[in-house]
Amino acid sequence: MKLITHIIVAFIASQLLVPLAADELTPQELEFFETKIRPVLVKSCYECHSQQAAKNNELKGGLRLDTRQGILRGGESGPAVVLGKPDESLLLSSLAYDSFEMPPSGKLSDVILADFRKWISTGLADPRLKASGEEKETVGINVAEGRKFWAYQPLEYTLPSSSWTTATDRWDSVGNQIDGFVIAKLSGANLQQGPLASREVLLRRLTFDLTGLPPTVAAQNAFLFDTSPIAVERVVDELLARPEFGQRWGRHWLDVVRYADSITLRGFLFPEAWRYRDYVIGSFNEDRPFDQFVRQQISGDLMSADGYRQRQEQITATTFLTLGNSNLEDQDKAKLRMDVVDEQLDTIFRGFLGQTIGCARCHDHKFDPIPTKDYYALAGIFRNTKTLNHSNVSKWIEVPLPLAETAENALRQFEAESGALQQRITELQGKVDTDQPLTAASLAGIVVDDEQAILTGLWQRSASVKSYIGVGYQHDFDKGKGDKTALFQTPTGLDGEYEVRFSFAAASNRTKALPVTVTHAAGKTTVIVDQTVTPPIKNRLISLGRFSFKANDRAQVLVETTGTTGHVIIDAVQFLPIAVADEQAKESNVVRDEQRDAAELVNLTSQLKKLTARQPLHPLVMSVQEEEEIGDISIHVRGDVHNLGGAAPRGFLQVLPISTDIVFTGKESGRHELGEWLADRDNPLLARVFVNRIWHWLFGTGIVRSVDNFGATGEPPSHPELLDYLAQRLQQNQWSTKNLIREIVLSRTYRLSSVMNEESIDVDPENRLLSHMNRRRLDAECILDAMLSVSGDLDRRMGGSEITAAAKNDYNYQHSSRRRAVYWPVLRNSVAEVMDVFDFANPSMVVGQRDVSASAPQALFMMNSERVMDLAQKTSRMYLNDPRLDDTQRVKHLVQVAFGRAATPPEILLFTKFLDDDSLSDVTKEQKLTQLIQTIFASVDFRYVY
Repeated sequence: MKLITHIIVAFIASQLLVPLAADELTPQELEFFETKIRPVLVKSCYECHSQQAAKNNELKGGLRLDTRQGILRGGESGPAVVLGKPDESLLLSSLAYDSFEMPPSGKLSDVILADFRKWISTGLADPRLKASGEEKETVGINVAEGRKFWAYQPLEYTLPSSSWTTATDRWDSVGNQIDGFVIAKLSGANLQQGPLASREVLLRRLTFDLTGLPPTVAAQNAFLFDTSPIAVERVVDELLARPEFGQRWGRHWLDVVRYADSITLRGFLFPEAWRYRDYVIGSFNEDRPFDQFVRQQISGDLMSADGYRQRQEQITATTFLTLGNSNLEDQDKAKLRMDVVDEQLDTIFRGFLGQTIGCARCHDHKFDPIPTKDYYALAGIFRNTKTLNHSNVSKWIEVPLPLAETAENALRQFEAESGALQQRITELQGKVDTDQPLTAASLAGIVVDDEQAILTGLWQRSASVKSYIGVGYQHDFDKGKGDKTALFQTPTGLDGEYEVRFSFAAASNRTKALPVTVTHAAGKTTVIVDQTVTPPIKNRLISLGRFSFKANDRAQVLVETTGTTGHVIIDAVQFLPIAVADEQAKESNVVRDEQRDAAELVNLTSQLKKLTARQPLHPLVMSVQEEEEIGDISIHVRGDVHNLGGAAPRGFLQVLPISTDIVFTGKESGRHELGEWLADRDNPLLARVFVNRIWHWLFGTGIVRSVDNFGATGEPPSHPELLDYLAQRLQQNQWSTKNLIREIVLSRTYRLSSVMNEESIDVDPENRLLSHMNRRRLDAECILDAMLSVSGDLDRRMGGSEITAAAKNDYNYQHSSRRRAVYWPVLRNSVAEVMDVFDFANPSMVVGQRDVSASAPQALFMMNSERVMDLAQKTSRMYLNDPRLDDTQRVKHLVQVAFGRAATPPEILLFTKFLDDDSLSDVTKEQKLTQLIQTIFASVDFRYVY
């Protein structure tokens, strides 16, 4: 038995490493190679290790890296790669400078090394395969021939002649034109559509698909007893009108545009990204025409607007361009700028048109009719668009949003008032020395600093308030009153009259009655000093009086803390000869002016603080700007920003049949023109790609399964005429997303049962012909939202940021919100566990189709997650706190809420028996019910729609 197991394991492992032909690569593998591997090989390796290098007699070490076979064959040192074993592969050790040091021009980054490690570990997926084992030289792209490919052809369809209505089903049996296309395909395969889903199943499917939440018991009962022939239409229209629709469908779109609230580098947070998320949700709720939606995201800041609200929306829409996960620390800013452009183009063209244009950055596209010149014609548009402010660590751009006229006026008034105050404060600060320490040497007479004072008790040195003399001052902690004194005395005796001045740094927490005693020739004089008031002389010194001193006696000033409340401050004592004091008195006007200025400064500073507290809000948003210098760029040879080739005037993809006579100027980047070109009705891809996404989000798979790739390496459509019919319907209905969704979900095809029959399994095992509905697992957001909804703990507030005020970066962020998952921060370094476990989209990539896995970690999460257990407990308490319910009623209601259907008799029996089990005497009813609810949360019926 062990031998058989080893053989099976070895066989499976060997199959994983079988060389893959180009047409066997998955779209993800192909994209990884074309974006992560080939550009590096072309730029850093081909010069010495390629067919061209061999032709030039410059091949090094006999190693070819321009074909897969060449890598496996290796050179003089042996094979360059051991499949699946990066640590044993000479290629990786050379790139890491652990053996040979390649490329000799400099070690590649850790990110690139990680990409090569992944490439080798996963089997070296590589499209560069030919029968001869050598890749042919590129001969150029025939764009005219490329236009014959189905994706670039104009929208075209013929309505099928087959009937798409039936009278065999009892309720709402009429379908629509969509069913004609589906039935025609089925008939060609001698298959028929199956039965319709039950009302319970259909309502749960519709409610999750359109709102992302489970149907309420009230909604279930209303639909089940609605005998109207338009019952389904009524439900669909109600669901489309709910604000939850935008939350559900907005989240779909956020996958496509790689939305995130942070960047991987240092975990920097995007504090304003949520505005774009809310714009997207609002756009779906308002049914914003999709062509307008596209234009706004490309060039909203350049579009005219009808009022400030539309202007706000249009600027916010351009946040789309700023969300890429860039390396802001890259010191090669020219490369960083082009990396940002490349990421923007990749997102736009895969997201809107299903085109993998990024492959053309280094060379003509290997599979699609996209020359490198077309790539740089488009890149020039975004190279003229400023996305980052560059410094050592570059920074995204934030711009103020336009406001309503009243708000703008209030803001202008605030800016005028605060500006005037700040200007006067600046002037006074130049006259009044308020925050710079003074040295003792800069003062006349004899100065005894606190460092020279004789102290009793514990004092604390400080320099937080800058108006002091010397290196700081000391305070008494506002403790130990009566135990602390400070004696300031001159080093030698004084002879004659002196003005004695005491220095301290005033503040509101100081004592208001500090006894300061001067010992002089006539005895002792005690002066009470208020240390909350700024001293009048240089904002530091207060005069204690004029006193006579004898030559043989040292002058003394004693500070005592007895009876004081508040902090006692000691800084310095100045003994100023009367002659000098009289001279300064002649300048009393200057002193008074300084005192008056100091008082005014305090007053104005207080006014500015109060005014700032009432400052009108002026929200910021992430956006882009036009560069100051506009122009075309050159082709970057092999993608190298420092190796420029011929000019590439700004333009669009030649392969698309869109007539344009646009002339780009030196005044604008060309983004406005690009937005118009993308949304042109003659562009067949924009509508095709979007309706295919809608179909995928409703059926679990697209008419074109490779939803982000409509190129040669993608899959052809299963129902090409249906795809074009839907695309034209979208355009005919003013690009209304809601109208298209309504038409699809009211089709008979959408309302089919997910139960399969043997005939369809044999003929069409993947259900590409749609004889029945696909059973689908809920995504992470729906699972979380459903648990929150069932527990009664769902916070339905809309909009705004959920990033906690204490968060400084996205590392180890604690997700604890009770709101819908669409409002949870999407943090690239700290994706919430429930999202990660249930296949959340990679927020750094265009993801039109999430992975859907069934794994042990998912089961473990539902069993052990504190969040799941907490929600189960809240649900349990909610049911137990309702005195009207017994166990049977609790079970019935719970199943109906969780599964969207009535509980079956076996379920009622099983669940009530568990709750009544007396053998669990040490377990409370709440604990039993909590365990039962957690089991329901983890069940297939809760996590799937049928």
